[in-house]
Amino acid sequence: MDITPATARWGHAALRVLRLPPGGTHTYDTGDSEWIVLPLAGGCTVTADGRTFPLTGRPDVFSAVTDFAYVPRGTSVTVTSPAGGRFALAGARCERRLPTRYGPARDVPVELRGAGTCSRQVNNFAAADTYDCDRLIAVEVLTPGGNWSSYPPHKHDEHHPGEESRLEEIYYFEIAPHDGTPGLGYHRVSPSGHGRNTDLLAEVRDGDTVLVPDGWHGPSIAAPGHDMYYLNVMAGPGDERAWLIRDHPGHAWVRATWPAQPADPRLPLYTAPTQ
Repeated sequence: MDITPATARWGHAALRVLRLPPGGTHTYDTGDSEWIVLPLAGGCTVTADGRTFPLTGRPDVFSAVTDFAYVPRGTSVTVTSPAGGRFALAGARCERRLPTRYGPARDVPVELRGAGTCSRQVNNFAAADTYDCDRLIAVEVLTPGGNWSSYPPHKHDEHHPGEESRLEEIYYFEIAPHDGTPGLGYHRVSPSGHGRNTDLLAEVRDGDTVLVPDGWHGPSIAAPGHDMYYLNVMAGPGDERAWLIRDHPGHAWVRATWPAQPADPRLPLYTAPTQ
């Protein structure tokens, strides 16, 4: 899978998913974008700007936090996997050239968000307030089977200082099987008005991707028995790198119910390692 600003018909956000066989190698130029190499399953070695970072990775997205590598615009990157695996390249067009660097798994903040059947886990590996990038914002969300995530529906398709950021967004999904049966989920995007008319109800399965150029998005619904994972990749034109959202006025009341409810006891699915 290879989503570029050109193929998405927008300005900034990009995502590639590599599937490398044992001993496989992929080399690419970062061009005008910054990128994070994020192992989804397996480990790899990332070489860029004369530096090499061995990434331990993880067995799969449902079992562990992973380490990652940040690579800047204007360089060549080589990803090599001795044992093979699957790797996400999350990117965003940017202006500043920041240093190439390694992101340890132990430094990834793991957050529980929501409550009750709206409980989910967020791995904030490259959130706006946890990791320094120029434009790129990226997080992982894990939703236990039967729960609703990305809820209440919210949007970030207009610039309102201190209230809402203008951000494009990519959702990349993986769905856990149950007793060998593949899983599924559902994702909703609805029009937010004034020319922002994206209208989608998608059945999502393992490896599917949804683009959100505008509109209210959510819920992402995990079928009972099938935990849902999605990688969010966001970027936009604003001078401030911030994730500021506006809840749908008809559903914002849901947040007020959370303090009276416990989080789903199945969460967290895992925490960041201590070393």
